[in-house]
Order: sequence, then structure tokens, then C-alpha cells
Amino acid sequence: MFFDMTARVEQKKVYRKALIILCVWFLFIVSIIGYGIYWLFFDWSRFKQELIAESTSPNGTYTVNAYVSDGGATTSYTVLGELVFNKENKKSKKIYWQYRENEADISWIDDETVKINGVTLDVPNETYDYRDYEENTNKP
Repeated sequence: MFFDMTARVEQKKVYRKALIILCVWFLFIVSIIGYGIYWLFFDWSRFKQELIAESTSPNGTYTVNAYVSDGGATTSYTVLGELVFNKENKKSKKIYWQYRENEADISWIDDETVKINGVTLDVPNETYDYRDYEENTNKP
């Protein structure tokens, strides 16, 4: 009976260690998949390639930088718009993403409204992402 209890205790320890190792591996794999999804769909820093336009708001509060990204042989050019906060210590914000464009025409309507390639945005809260609109529509 004593030998049977000792064997059970040892068996439980082995199962517990195996369960902990499996949980750690599961969390590791889920973390890598999560980062991969973030990198593919949400990390805009990998898209910045060439600054093609820059425009500062009339009162100097914001600057919009436009970058063109060449997706390579299989995809078209993409224009990315980044809002920089000149008077506040905030991280820049991605406000514009348009596929199949390689130029950026930026004009300010007023201190809080910018027009990028025909898309009007109220900064800093409004953004434009071509993926949020129908595929056949070029502009909202």
C-alpha cells in the first residue's frame, strides 16, 4: 500500500510537470501567432518606405506625412498617411491607407480637417483605410 501511494504521488508530479510544460508551449505558440497577426495587419511601421509628401496644418498643430510602399512584384503600391502631433508629446497616428496609389495630394481645409487624395478627414479622430470600404469603390 505504501509503495502504491508513493507511485501515485510520483505519477501526479509527472503529470503536473507535463501539464505545465504543455501550457507554457501553448502560450508560447499563441503569442507567436498573435504577434504574426499584429505584424501582418496592424503594424504600419513595416510599410513606410519612401516619404512622398508632407504638409503642416495652418496653425502648426499637426503634420501629415505620406509614404509610398512598394509591395513587390505581386502587389500594387500603397499610400500611407501619418499624423504627427507637433504641439503635443503624442505618438504619431496612422490616418490614411489607400491601395493602388503611388502619389499623395495633401491639402488642409482648416486647422482640424485635411484632404488626402480626395478623402476628407477630421483629425485627430478620423481615419481612412481602404479595407473598410467596398472593393469596387475607390473613395468612401
